[in-house]
Amino acid sequence: MRHGETITIDDLDRDPFPHYARLRAEDPVAPVPAANCWFATRWSDVEQIARSPDFTAVSDEAPVNAAFGRPNVLTSEGSVHAALRGGIEPHYRPRQVAGYIEHLVRPIAEAQLAAFRASGSDDLLTGYFEPISALALARSFGFMEVDVPTLRRWFHGLSQGAINFERDPARDAICQAVVTEIEAVARPLLERLARAPDNSPLSHMLHSGMEAGQVRPVEMILPSVKITLLGGMQEPGHGAANLLVGLMQNPDQFAALRADIGLLPQAIDEALRWIAPIGTMMRTALRDTQVNGIPVPEGTPVSCIFASANRDETRWDNAEAFDILRPPKAHMAFGQGAHFCAGKWFAKAQIEVTMRVLIEAFPHLAFAEGPPDFRGWEFRAPTHCRIAL
Repeated sequence: MRHGETITIDDLDRDPFPHYARLRAEDPVAPVPAANCWFATRWSDVEQIARSPDFTAVSDEAPVNAAFGRPNVLTSEGSVHAALRGGIEPHYRPRQVAGYIEHLVRPIAEAQLAAFRASGSDDLLTGYFEPISALALARSFGFMEVDVPTLRRWFHGLSQGAINFERDPARDAICQAVVTEIEAVARPLLERLARAPDNSPLSHMLHSGMEAGQVRPVEMILPSVKITLLGGMQEPGHGAANLLVGLMQNPDQFAALRADIGLLPQAIDEALRWIAPIGTMMRTALRDTQVNGIPVPEGTPVSCIFASANRDETRWDNAEAFDILRPPKAHMAFGQGAHFCAGKWFAKAQIEVTMRVLIEAFPHLAFAEGPPDFRGWEFRAPTHCRIAL
C-alpha cells in the first residue's frame, strides 16, 4: 500500500513533517484519500504545478469553496481573479506597507502588551500574537469597529471551514455560524462603501476598475472578504508565534538576534520556512498531464504542500532545523505563481514590529512549562506560547 493511502487527518494535525519527508522520498505526487486529494511534496514539483498551464486554481475540491463561496480570490482565474485581487493588492504592496506599518501596528502591539500584562495570562499566543494580527488586518482592511474577541472568534471559525478537507459536518457547522455573523457585519458596510467609497481595500474591491457609477455586486466580493480576513489574521500572528518558539528553543540564535536586531527580517523568513503558517495551495489538472514524469489524470485535485517544499532536502542543508543564520534563500510560505499571497509584505512587516515590541519589553524570555506542542497541517502553530513571568 502506498504511504499516502495510510495517512489520516489526525496524523497530519499532530505532525505532518515525517509523512511529508517519506512522500518526498518515495511518492512525491501521490493520492492521500483522507484529504480527498493528491499531495505534491517536493519543491520542484510544487513549483512546476504552480506555474503550469495544465493546472488551474479553479477547483471543486478546495474546502474554501464550500466554506466561503464563489467566486473567491483563491480559486478563480483570469479576469475574475484579476478583479478580486486588484481590489486587495494595492494597499499591501511593499512601498505602501512601509509607509504605514509602524504607525498601524506599534500602537496595537503596545496596547495589547499592556493588556496582556494586566490580564494575569502567561500565554503570548492568545494574549498578544493573535490579537495583534487580527486587529492589524481588520483595521487595514476596513473593519474599523470590530473588537478583538469577535475577530478571534471569526478567525477560529473560518479556519474550521478552510481546513475541512475531510468534509466533517461539525467543522462545517462551526464555520457557517461564523460566516453568517461576518456577513451580517460586512453586508451593510459594503453597501455603505458602494455609495460612499473610501481608501480601504474593502472599498477598492467594490470600485477598482469599474466605470463611473458602477460597483461590483456585494455577492461577488463577500467570499474573498472572508478569505482575506482568515489569511490576514492567521499568518502574521502564527508566524510570529512560530518564530518565538524557534528562538526560545535555540538560545544561541536568540542571543545573536538580540545582539544584532538587524537579523530580524531573515529570522522571520526562516521561521516562515521552518513552519509555514499556511501549508497548502489547491490546484486541479485540466488534462492528463505529468509532473516531473509522474502521471496525473485530468480532473485530479492536487494540494501543493508548501510546508513540505520548504523542507526539501535538495534545496536546504539540514532542512528540518530552525537556523536564522542559514544562507538566505526564497521559500514558499506565501505561495507561488499568480496566486502568491498579496499580503506577503504586510505579514512580514507586521511580524517585525510585533517582535520588536516584545523583545524591547522582555529582555529575557523563557518557557513557563517547556516547549509547546504544535498542531495542524493546513494551518500550523504552537498550541500555546506560555512564558515565565
